[in-house]
This record gives sequence, C-alpha cells and structure tokens, in this order.
Amino acid sequence: MSARAEGTLAEARRTTQSVARTFSIACRLLPAGLRDDVYLLYLVFRTLDDLVDEDDPGAEESVAAVEAWAAGDPAADSREVAILRDLDVRHALPRDAIGEFCAGMRTDLERRTFPGEDDVDRYCYRVAGTVGVTMASILGVDDPASALPAAGALGMAMQRTNILRDIDEDRARGRVYLAEATLARFGGPAAIAPGRRAPLLRDQIARADALYERGTAGIPHLRAGRRAVAAASAMYREILRQIEREGHGARAGRAVVPLRRKLVVGARGAALA
Repeated sequence: MSARAEGTLAEARRTTQSVARTFSIACRLLPAGLRDDVYLLYLVFRTLDDLVDEDDPGAEESVAAVEAWAAGDPAADSREVAILRDLDVRHALPRDAIGEFCAGMRTDLERRTFPGEDDVDRYCYRVAGTVGVTMASILGVDDPASALPAAGALGMAMQRTNILRDIDEDRARGRVYLAEATLARFGGPAAIAPGRRAPLLRDQIARADALYERGTAGIPHLRAGRRAVAAASAMYREILRQIEREGHGARAGRAVVPLRRKLVVGARGAALA
C-alpha cells in the first residue's frame, strides 16, 4: 500500500470513529477483511455530505467528479473518485446508486424543499438509501432482489431518524426536511416548535419504524456483516425511542441515547442477527 493510500485509510478510520460514533461501534463487528473498505466508503459519502452541508466552495466540483465517475466517465478524477475506483475493483460498486447519492447532494446544494412525503422518501433514498445499497455490495448478498430494496429502506429509516433528531439544528441553519403537506396537516410551520411537535413526531416516527421493519427483513440476505448491520439498526432505531421517552420534543435539542443503553441495545440486536 502506498503512503498516500495508507494516509487515506488512516483518515477514513479516524473520520468514522470521531463523527459517526454509533456506526463506528457497529463496525467493530464487521469481518476484519471488509472493515477498512467500509471505512473508506464512509469517508467518500461523509466528505461529500460535509462539503455540501458546510456550503464549501469546492462542494459542486467534488460532487460533479463522483457523478461523472458513476456515469462512466473515465476522465473523472478526485480523491473520492480514486477511492471509489479502488473499491470498485474489489466489490463492483453499484454506480447507479452512487449517481443517485450525488443527486441527493444536489438537492441540498440547491436547498430544495419537500412538498410531500414522497419527496422526503426520494430524498432519504438518495442521501442514505443509496449508502445502504452500496454497503450491501461490499458485504455481499445472496438474493439481490430482496436484499437491495431492504438495504435501501434501512438507509432511509436512518435518514428519517436523523431528520427527527436534528429538527432544531436544521431549523437554525434555515433547513426543514419535513414534507410541507405534512406540516400543513399538523398546523403549519409552528408544528415543529418545541412543546408543540408531539403529534407531528408520532406520525413521523411511525413512518421511520415502518422503514426499519422493511430494512431489517433484508439482513439475513447479507453474506457478511449481519451482526454489524443489525447492531447499527438497533442502535439507530433507539433514537426514536429516546425521542418518545423525552416527550416527543417537549424541549428543544437533540435526543441522545446514553452510551450504556446504546451498547446494550446494539448487543441485543447483534445477537438476533
């Protein structure tokens, strides 16, 4: 491995461990031979997502390079493309899913809103369902027709969880990732205010839970990493239960699952895989 490649891998490991703590815990259950490739894949997706979220001037160029690679352009070049190209040799990555991820990044670059729940679902698939599908290609599946839609649903469930967990942070940045029609049904923009959002959150939690059910049904079709994916799913889903325990947004701020509980829930999920 070249010094440059070793440096990228070290960064991938650090990134996962520092900014994706729940995912990092689950990654410890991955087979050693696949763990580093998962870290590298996460680095690609996380880098693009951070560039877009932070309105970095280089975001458009970085997304465009990965978009071009996914479309088959041999001239596409960037650090993220180099990582994907290397991973593709070993795992035959689903380029259509990666292209869809880039489309999701463009949704954020253009700060689009979401008229209905179908629009939210499309966005969640693009920015997270595609990650699940690509992850499944690294772990391997025995029945793509069953496993890949489930992997997409699990990613969507996690993204819907993120949306509910981060309502206040996103609103402070001028972003609302909830469907306008749903907000209207629950009383308009004021429906997301602390202390008033319980009916809205109950509705949205039910939608996320349904996606978790669809997603976890595909875990038995993974050739490797079943315990890791089951643990990640259980720990992430527990955020929804924490939101419920805290009164469905009675107070502003993130719902945080205590580490001890997270570990217990993750271990229970892994044991069932």
